[in-house]
Amino acid sequence: MERPISKIKGRGSAENPRNRFEKIEYISIELGKEGMSIPKTAFYKDNSRTIITYNDSPDVGFDASINPYRGCEHGCIYCYARPTHEYLGLSAGLDFETKIFVKEDAPELLRRELTSLKWQPRPVAISGVTDPYQPAESHFCITRACLKVFEEFRNPVGIVTKNHLVTRDIDILKGLTKHEAAVVAVSITTLNPKLARVMEPRASQPSLRLKAIQKLAENGIPVIVMVAPVIPGLTDHEIPGIIEKAVEAGAIKAGYVMLRLPYGVGELFQSWLDRHFPDRKNKILSRIKMLRGGKLNSTEFHKRMHGEGLFAEQVEKLFEISCRRAGIAGNKINLSSKAFRRPDSQQLAFF
Repeated sequence: MERPISKIKGRGSAENPRNRFEKIEYISIELGKEGMSIPKTAFYKDNSRTIITYNDSPDVGFDASINPYRGCEHGCIYCYARPTHEYLGLSAGLDFETKIFVKEDAPELLRRELTSLKWQPRPVAISGVTDPYQPAESHFCITRACLKVFEEFRNPVGIVTKNHLVTRDIDILKGLTKHEAAVVAVSITTLNPKLARVMEPRASQPSLRLKAIQKLAENGIPVIVMVAPVIPGLTDHEIPGIIEKAVEAGAIKAGYVMLRLPYGVGELFQSWLDRHFPDRKNKILSRIKMLRGGKLNSTEFHKRMHGEGLFAEQVEKLFEISCRRAGIAGNKINLSSKAFRRPDSQQLAFF
């Protein structure tokens, strides 16, 4: 059976491709029908027993992170985290953006782990996988509760988001900033609102992300703009404009990540191109393969984030020139663990 290519309003994907770990594939005959109802989001309790996860990747700037949610309602079609839903027996497609697992116990788990004498104070990323300020956060407030714990312990945190909702927690972030213990990275993929609406359907519009940068900066919170992901043949030409606007808003540092299409994300992205940019599909896929040794994805350390080859070098040069023109080349933001404390240290010493 052919997969549906019709658009679903408010969703990045329009299908549920087979889970790579499963032998059976379920295909709804309703998907793709004109006038079909928009799939509603369902929330499930996540019963994780720990909250801090660790990695030893040389490609990311942190080795510890927390993820308050599994799955993300933002529905970004390019999201490299989509395949993580397959470990839950679900699909990387619509399931990823409509079946959200909420870690309600995250604040208590975090407090327990930070209280432990085994914890070595270090920066913790929120979040390394799905967006901690996706729409669910406005109701569940798990991220805010975790931030309060970090503030209590004065443990440094780095937030990555593409949602204006992060400004809600400026009160906590200001407290952490006093101890050089907070930084926010706002991801801006495009400045084109129409493109953002179909590519990142439930994330904040580009103008709101710029406003978030401005509001954070006005309150003394250091902000990084992440041009991520850079999509060859579709958004790479926007790098100078994104950096210029973000710096005008108050960003003091910038970074970029090239599009990654692991596992089923490649198939989902190609289907998305069929729906929205059929005339540019071949050009975009060709550019991606130029970066990935003839493939749609590469997992090789030191190369997977920026790609390799002539086009990758051109993008890197464009990024560097844009940062110099914006006056932020070479800027650094340091997070400090010097102010870390365990509020219950006296009780721990007693026991």
